[in-house]
Amino acid sequence: MKDWDYENEQWTKLPTYLKHLPLFTRHIDLFSVCMRFLWSIFLKNIAFKFYIRLKVKGTPFKELYKTQPKLIIISNHASHLDATSIAAAIPRRYWMSTYIAAAKDYFFSNPLFTFFSQHCLGAIPIDRKDRKGEAVNLILKLLNELPRMWLIIFPEGTRSQTGKVQEFKRGVSIFAEKTHTPILFTYLEGNLDLWPKGQFFAKPGKLVLHVGPVHPPAPIQQVYTAYKSWVLTINPDAFVVKDEAAPETAKSASVSEEVSSDDIE
Repeated sequence: MKDWDYENEQWTKLPTYLKHLPLFTRHIDLFSVCMRFLWSIFLKNIAFKFYIRLKVKGTPFKELYKTQPKLIIISNHASHLDATSIAAAIPRRYWMSTYIAAAKDYFFSNPLFTFFSQHCLGAIPIDRKDRKGEAVNLILKLLNELPRMWLIIFPEGTRSQTGKVQEFKRGVSIFAEKTHTPILFTYLEGNLDLWPKGQFFAKPGKLVLHVGPVHPPAPIQQVYTAYKSWVLTINPDAFVVKDEAAPETAKSASVSEEVSSDDIE
């Protein structure tokens, strides 16, 4: 990705869905800060307190923030609740350093969704039809150049219809290894029951977020195996029976070829 020169016309031609990202802004966006604060109040103090009772177990995010300025936060993925529940578990004062990898064709599909994704979620738009690697390079650039960044991403790539953890796609390891960013394991328990794929909206109930170990950058086979071993101590039925082998590591030398458009939902 080219470096942006704010003194020329590049800024005026920059796509709207990228103008909220810190590499492209010249100053602190106070409007986004205010919107993120209001959204955090709704999530933390209302939605995930009274409607959905969110409980966090494991390593406190406050401790992680002291020692891990950059993290790739991964989790199982079975519901539209997943990203927001992880964000709700993170203290709001860390939210301006927290980003969510989100599908551009869904989260940036119309002006309302775009506004919400930009100013409330801090979403990074991922074009699932992108074959040139532009989205991949954007995330690599953010991880390399931002002093602090927690990136929430789902290595399964798409929501599981059964709740069983699917094989990981290799994008997570590429991001971690190329930017020397460690990976935080998390696991959501109860997400499928509250909002399964195809249901219009979430049901009230209990949701548990398990915060696990921090894994060093490694090939996807190692990450998947370590994640599976940890999750099985929480839920012995989290994986399908046939899923005994980890996915193969990527063999291509090109980042744009190694990460498919389905790596991120």
